[in-house]
Amino acid sequence: MAETELELFNNQLVQQLVGPQDGNLKIIEEALNVEIATFGNHIHIKGNDEAVGQAKSAIDSLYSKVSRGIEIGDQEVRAAVRISGAETDQKPKINIDEIVLKTKKRHIYPRSATQAQYIVEMMNNELVFGLGPAGTGKTYLAVALAVTMMLEGAIDKIILSRPAVEAGENLGFLPGDLKDKVDPYLRPLYDALYEMLPAEQVDKKLAAGEIEIAPLAFMRGRTLSNAFVILDEAQNTTPMQMKMFLTRLGENSRMVVNGDLSQVDLPRGVISGLRDALDTLHNVKGIGSVTFSANDVVRHGLVAKIVRAYEQKNHQEEKQNHENNN
Repeated sequence: MAETELELFNNQLVQQLVGPQDGNLKIIEEALNVEIATFGNHIHIKGNDEAVGQAKSAIDSLYSKVSRGIEIGDQEVRAAVRISGAETDQKPKINIDEIVLKTKKRHIYPRSATQAQYIVEMMNNELVFGLGPAGTGKTYLAVALAVTMMLEGAIDKIILSRPAVEAGENLGFLPGDLKDKVDPYLRPLYDALYEMLPAEQVDKKLAAGEIEIAPLAFMRGRTLSNAFVILDEAQNTTPMQMKMFLTRLGENSRMVVNGDLSQVDLPRGVISGLRDALDTLHNVKGIGSVTFSANDVVRHGLVAKIVRAYEQKNHQEEKQNHENNN
């Protein structure tokens, strides 16, 4: 067993840190199996060595946030615990607490070390691949950085795209005009925008063409300059579609390509364009790639458990197939 004690110097901030009925500390206790007690502005932590270290790191991070006027709740506490437990070599070379994306409606902070790494990669590279399961924030953070860069004047346009319906994009059988056919498949992108900008600004920018949300097929023949371009659900592209999309990159632009290779909906025997691109471009400099896992899921806690269960099942099936082939 190990013990440590923290002395914090602002009693008002300590109250914000611990939360109502010490609720924030209880989340840390449950997550790390430690005991935490408060005595005025002193916080005492008891548990095994590693857990005590993680708890101290999480509390330090949360105190840093409240010191800067950032409100913290359950999600921020769980994020601090998640980041405190990340392997050192996974963490970006800058302080995670310093990473913030400033949009009109909210400031957005990474909630895992992988999310922080992803933001840093997007800032530093013109092309980034974000890989991993749903709920890890791949699309949300990419849209947040795009909005931040637009508000700062670094880009003129945001282009959000994804394959519609299926890889072949057979929209003709759906009712309504083209917008009616496409919108349901692009809804997650709209939702992210409306969380970051006032609705009237989103509508105005959409009408002016400053923000464009379109199916992948609409990218053909274009050169996308001074833009932040995001391709979502990229695992459902063909190699030809992926090559077409990647070669749209123009001057002063950057691209983010997101997908989950465990959720490919292409017909049997068709290679995923995302997998093909990763294999083809792995030695090309200037391209970033970040892989998320179930540990990075920031939705409801049950989602992470569901993702882990499916990952375990897939691993067992792959192992069984390998044994059968041998």
